[in-house]
Amino acid sequence: MTDSSAKKTIFFQSLGCPKNLVDTEVMLGVAQKSGMTLVTEPAEASVIVINTCSFIEDSKKESIEAILELAEHKQTGKCERLIVCGCLPQRYKEELKKSLPEVDAFVGTGQYAQIQDFIQGKKEEAAQFYPPTYIHMEDTPRINSQPPYRAYLKISEGCMKHCSFCIIPKIRGPLRSRSVSSLVEESRRLGSLGAIELNLIGQDLTDYGKDRNDGKLLEDLLEALVQIDELKWIRLLYVYPDELSDKLIELILKEKKICKYIDVPIQHISDRILASMKRNVSGLQITERINRMRERIPEISLRSTVMVGYPGETENEFQELKDFVSAMCFEHLGVFAYSHEEGTASFFLPDQIEDSVKQTRKDEIMKIQQKLSGQSLKEKVGRVLPVLVEGQSDESEYLLRGRHQGQAPDIDGHVLIRNSALPMGALANILIERAMEYDLIGRPAGTT
Repeated sequence: MTDSSAKKTIFFQSLGCPKNLVDTEVMLGVAQKSGMTLVTEPAEASVIVINTCSFIEDSKKESIEAILELAEHKQTGKCERLIVCGCLPQRYKEELKKSLPEVDAFVGTGQYAQIQDFIQGKKEEAAQFYPPTYIHMEDTPRINSQPPYRAYLKISEGCMKHCSFCIIPKIRGPLRSRSVSSLVEESRRLGSLGAIELNLIGQDLTDYGKDRNDGKLLEDLLEALVQIDELKWIRLLYVYPDELSDKLIELILKEKKICKYIDVPIQHISDRILASMKRNVSGLQITERINRMRERIPEISLRSTVMVGYPGETENEFQELKDFVSAMCFEHLGVFAYSHEEGTASFFLPDQIEDSVKQTRKDEIMKIQQKLSGQSLKEKVGRVLPVLVEGQSDESEYLLRGRHQGQAPDIDGHVLIRNSALPMGALANILIERAMEYDLIGRPAGTT
């Protein structure tokens, strides 16, 4: 650690998905270990780092706007060095270097743990950008930016699938899974620091371990994680339907610590579109897997993602998707309009659909889902649910806010708790009294 680095202040902004957030948390840890002081306001920082997203057009626009906004601090604040990291430079580094001269360094998706080198003025090397092969390990510095009672655990990086609409394999590289022992050690550390909820993330959790030679798969990892005493909830995000095995379903059913919640992105239900998307699964297989989960785990909460406006999507195929959404009654659903992304296989497909049609179709499915989500919430009225208390609600100083197992952090609704002084991070049994549009209201069981 040099004297100059010890004096530097640094501000981080993270955009995009939780996987990006974990990369930012590693950069936070590396910067702090080097002696830099972390600040929460960009105006106070001598170094500003922004970790970007470029998955779809909207995320690219958000990233560019954030870069331009933060760049102003080089004129009005203390900022001496502006560094742009993540998916956007990994995908568009040369274009960005020409259009954003105010940026001092661009850092790819496989270079986040070397952030201190770029802070100190290291020049970029194109060979380090392609293909990204790095993933951090249990001994890599990391600061959990979430409230202490919860954390994300990135179990793998990259992807071995090649969906026609998705740029992620080119941005994030091939699948590389961490070892079970590495993930257990990091999870133990997170638990020792207060985390009782662990949210597992990766591009596709069901592919975990398939790139390794130790024979360990997702089920083996889960069986190891449930042995950690401090952990109470273990949540699975991004579980693709084609690899959703009976063994995994039975493990979720059996293990109390594994949340009865799965995020299963399906994208579509039409066989023709699924084949064009290169999803390697049929509509019937998707339906059977979801029905199997509902049958074996009746209390499970399912989140899914669908895409409308994929090239050539007909009115009949869109109707098929609407009918499927109506029948499946997902507790949570994200709907995306197809984004025409260069570098993907679908970019060259004929019959691209107009943006106005995409938006109309998106609105139609969201209207269906809003009604279904409301029905799902009403069914919980009168039940007692374990709720993780997250602190005071933004709605009122007289209400606390928490989540039950069927609500993932940051993307789903909340349980608002009245007449309670429960501490943040507590798990409490809450009697659900009322359902709102997105949230539930209740009180501690046994109180009035």
